[in-house]
Amino acid sequence: MRSLLVVYKKNHEQIHDSALTTVTTALERAKQRHEFEFRTVPREEVERDDFLATDAVIVLGGDGTLTSIAHSVDDQTLVMGVNSHPMDKEGVGSFGFFMGSNPSRFAQDLTSLIEGSCIINTLPRLQAEIMTTSGNIIRSDPALNDLLVANTHQYQPSKYRLKRTGGPAYPDLDVRQSSSGLLFSTFLGQGAWFRHAIDMESFEYQMEQVNDHYLVLSRDLPNDLRRNDGSHWAWTNQTTMISSDMHRGYVVADGWDEIHFTRGARISVNNNGPKLKLVTFSEDIYSRVSPGIRG
Repeated sequence: MRSLLVVYKKNHEQIHDSALTTVTTALERAKQRHEFEFRTVPREEVERDDFLATDAVIVLGGDGTLTSIAHSVDDQTLVMGVNSHPMDKEGVGSFGFFMGSNPSRFAQDLTSLIEGSCIINTLPRLQAEIMTTSGNIIRSDPALNDLLVANTHQYQPSKYRLKRTGGPAYPDLDVRQSSSGLLFSTFLGQGAWFRHAIDMESFEYQMEQVNDHYLVLSRDLPNDLRRNDGSHWAWTNQTTMISSDMHRGYVVADGWDEIHFTRGARISVNNNGPKLKLVTFSEDIYSRVSPGIRG
């Protein structure tokens, strides 16, 4: 561990400024003992070059800060989330699902990171590949939580042809739909949006599937078209193919950058994007959602 990058949430609130002071003080003390270098960059100013030749990225903020930064992190760099404002008993602050540390225990967790005694969770990420009508290929940023494919005008229906190869749970799929767009989610990302869009509380997941399957939902599909063949919603490891019949649509990864496409574009989505190596300490990330997993 020779080079660390700290990306922090910059909003000049005392709680976040105090967390940054705690983190940088611990880093200054630790670097004398472990001989590493570190840099601090505000989230609003970070650039792709900042992540090059970096062994680990320390993200100081909440889940939104981490998901926005994770887009620029490759599958070799460790990511350590530090919740700058942990939720208190009154519910004020950030829950920080992906955040493995907080300011009060950062110094000891930093030692675990540097000495390699931390837990490394290798997480799948969704990615869309867009083939334009001129044959150009555009890949979206990898999404840790969710990815949306929809009409850019949300008051207009999203029209498309949906295709997916079948498997043990679903038959081959080839349908035309008019919905509010397609919402994709990783297993861990479903709490961000997916579970608010569909009632699936009774659904149980197999542990061996959580890293190679993803969720997909045709949002606001008419009730008479909500079938159990995977066309309404599915838990699958097969690539979803979409042929756009929208004048203008977009792909949005984790609620951040938009990639636009036009009628005739073909979009494929799966969770084979670059993995994310997320660091935790007291437990692996799946222990936080274990009641929903079987096996």
